[in-house]
Amino acid sequence: MTKCPECDADIDLDEDEVEEGEIVSCGECDAELEVTQIHPVHLIVLSEDDDEEEDEDDEEDEAEADPKDDADAEPGIDDEDEEPE
Repeated sequence: MTKCPECDADIDLDEDEVEEGEIVSCGECDAELEVTQIHPVHLIVLSEDDDEEEDEDDEEDEAEADPKDDADAEPGIDDEDEEPE
């Protein structure tokens, strides 16, 4: 028996039946939890924000690696450096 780190509800997990890295859900608050340790069972909350940040990082990496984006930009012109008239 362990507790949900999100809502403190009891979660009945047998340490012989779960593996490190396994994802389980809390029956009370529906939080997704990752098993980080099995003797005793320790859980952490998987944050949706972390997933969104990883997706954004992947999109930024793809944009930086796309040479087409660089070809569209005019070299030597930077809007931020221009002085107002």
